[in-house]
Amino acid sequence: MAHAAPTVPRRHRPMTSADTDRNTDRNRLIRALLMGLVYGVWAAFIKRQMGPVDAGNVFYGILCGVVFAAIMFTLARVGPKLKRELHAAAYGVFAGIAAGYLHSLTNESVLRATTVGLFVGLGVGIGAFYRYYTRED
Repeated sequence: MAHAAPTVPRRHRPMTSADTDRNTDRNRLIRALLMGLVYGVWAAFIKRQMGPVDAGNVFYGILCGVVFAAIMFTLARVGPKLKRELHAAAYGVFAGIAAGYLHSLTNESVLRATTVGLFVGLGVGIGAFYRYYTRED
C-alpha cells in the first residue's frame, strides 16, 4: 500500500526553555539592530542637512544607531519583568526622547522639539499600556 503511513514514529526533540529564551533574545536583538539601523540612518540624514556625506555624518549615524539599539534591546529584555505601568512608561519615555532628539536635529526651537517628544511619548506610552493591559496573563 503506497498510501499507508510509515510504521516508525517520527520523533523530534521538544524545545526547552533555554532554546526558547535563546530564540527570544535573538529575535529581540535582530529587532533592536534593525530599528537602530533605521534610527541611525535617519539621524545621519537629518544631521547632514543637504550637504555632502562625510565621515563625521557616517560616524554620527552609527553612534546614534548603536545607542538606540542598545537601549531598545535592554528595554525589550528587562521590560517584561516590570509591572505593566512601568513597562509602558519606559517605552513611552524612550520613544519621546528619541523622537524629540531627532526633531531637535532639524534646528527647530527647543520648545517645539520638546512638544513633539512629549506627544510622541504620550502616544506610545498609552498605546503600550493598552497593549500590556489587554494581553495580561
